Amino acid sequence: MPLPNDLGDANARYAAAWGDRASLAKEPARKLAILACMDARFDPLAALGLKEGDAHVIRNAGGVASDDALRSLVVSNRLLGTTTAYVIGHTQCGMASFTNEELHARLEGEGVDARWLDFLPFRDVEESVAASVRRLRETPLLPDDYSVEGFVFEVETGRLVPLEA
Repeated sequence: MPLPNDLGDANARYAAAWGDRASLAKEPARKLAILACMDARFDPLAALGLKEGDAHVIRNAGGVASDDALRSLVVSNRLLGTTTAYVIGHTQCGMASFTNEELHARLEGEGVDARWLDFLPFRDVEESVAASVRRLRETPLLPDDYSVEGFVFEVETGRLVPLEA
């Protein structure tokens, strides 16, 4: 299935401007990994003034240090040399708008049993970011000198607010 015309045209322009980026190293130039929410309103690289090749970006619903996010960060650190991770949540996050029970019930109403899956919702974005920072700082899978910092992106202003941890 081909891309819709507008997306195909955009990819053609992107590919035409690709230049020598194929020569970028697999290892991020800034030795930085970013764990952020998948929210479409937020572009982690742009918010930090970074470009392709500067950082690994791992995104999931809520920017939560789930097992899969941890897997990616360990690969990023142990095999590709990152030394720092930023955990970035954001205001107005949809993950704070439901509970597991509510989503499980909705899916069950559609004939799908998903009770086995924890969707990792939360009520407070700052506490969620802090919990993810703690998990990453405490895991034995990342070295003791691996730096982990937490931030909340304010959707209302575009600012990244550091969290004290």
